Amino acid sequence: MLQRVLALILAGLMTWMAPPALAQGLRPSPQLGAGSGLLRVPTPRPASSAPRQADYIVAVVNSEPITNNEVQARLKRIEPQLAQQGGPIAPHNVLVRQVLERLITEKAQLQQAKELGLKVDEASVDQAEQNVARQNQVDVATLRTKLAGQGIELKRFRDELRNQILLSRLREREVDPQVKVTDLDVDQFLHEQQGSTDGSGLEINLAQVLVVVPEGASDAQVKALQARAQQVADRARAGDDFAALVNEYSGASRGNGGQMGLRDAARYPALFVEATRNAPIGGVVGPVRSGAGFHILKVIDKQRADMPATVTQSHARHILLRTGAQMSEAQARERLADFRKRILAKQADFATLAREYSQDGSAREGGDLGWSNPGQYVPEFESAMNSLAPGEISEPVTSRFGVHLIQLLERRDVKLTDAQKREVARNILREKKLEEAYATWAQDLRGRAYVEYRDPPQ
Repeated sequence: MLQRVLALILAGLMTWMAPPALAQGLRPSPQLGAGSGLLRVPTPRPASSAPRQADYIVAVVNSEPITNNEVQARLKRIEPQLAQQGGPIAPHNVLVRQVLERLITEKAQLQQAKELGLKVDEASVDQAEQNVARQNQVDVATLRTKLAGQGIELKRFRDELRNQILLSRLREREVDPQVKVTDLDVDQFLHEQQGSTDGSGLEINLAQVLVVVPEGASDAQVKALQARAQQVADRARAGDDFAALVNEYSGASRGNGGQMGLRDAARYPALFVEATRNAPIGGVVGPVRSGAGFHILKVIDKQRADMPATVTQSHARHILLRTGAQMSEAQARERLADFRKRILAKQADFATLAREYSQDGSAREGGDLGWSNPGQYVPEFESAMNSLAPGEISEPVTSRFGVHLIQLLERRDVKLTDAQKREVARNILREKKLEEAYATWAQDLRGRAYVEYRDPPQ
């Protein structure tokens, strides 16, 4: 369950809030990526032959250090996630280097955020922690217990959340305003989609049996394991229950019959995508060899994800209190928490409070935002709204627009009109352009940072 937590932290920021429909102009903010950047660094020192026991500095970014413990803590988060995904995993020394590079990139960006005066208060970190707990279907106390069980310190976890919120706000300020999508861009995208015959936009769900090949295995051992994998593949093709084969033979995750989940093909190892490219739903391929061993893959589902024919729309309303000199975030959250308590006790009406107090253009409509498509709101807002059942009211939710109290009224599945398809296309294009702009910006920021490598992390 907590693998989802780790994936969110490493991706950058969790799915959180959004700008309300036309009333407040809320729009989605993409997840942070890891730009590579340029280096001005001395040649790294060779690793010492004797293992180190105490913490030590592995790199300095401008004037701030990154320690071996920081690298190890991040590794502790990502290694279970990589194992859960079941794809080929880079050798440990390569993975360590990748983690260090990620931390260097983040450090440079956090320094930039500090120079710009960006801050994250405790209430926002609390909200982030609640979102993580809600997404993992546990309460905060249970989340903390599970984190402790995995050796993840609460302070370090909350610091990670704080940093990722800060990185997201930095990106919103420095990158998002640069991106524009024109009508001509949308026209071209739709034209290309109509004529597309390749695998772009494909979502797949694969299940696997992984016959693990231990590191340093002899040729004889490899041949024996390959024969075992071939036997599993033959049984799967003959109609044996795949989930039973997973339970009996797989060295990867055995949950849900070895299924890795429906997701964009780009999020699967290229080896898996290429091997299953021409396989039908229900087809079995393999054994496929990777650094981890021999994989037998079954195609559970395939579908195009670029332009969905239908979407699930949400109808919500909200009360927005903007923060600033007149009202702090803490004060806004306290007031909205009081509103929520009064509404639930039937001592007040949501629409009436919205008309009187909401600082959004939707106030005159009782806070009603109308029907919205997925991705229409900023991540914090959208995440909170998506977690609600019809009629339910959220806790106060912070976004860059202020603090919101959200009520989900209803949901529906609708077929997209031509106008809505254009809006979906515009959102897809904006996401792509944002990623490109972010990569360029991150590379430039990294290139301007002074990075000095010290002793390599272990």
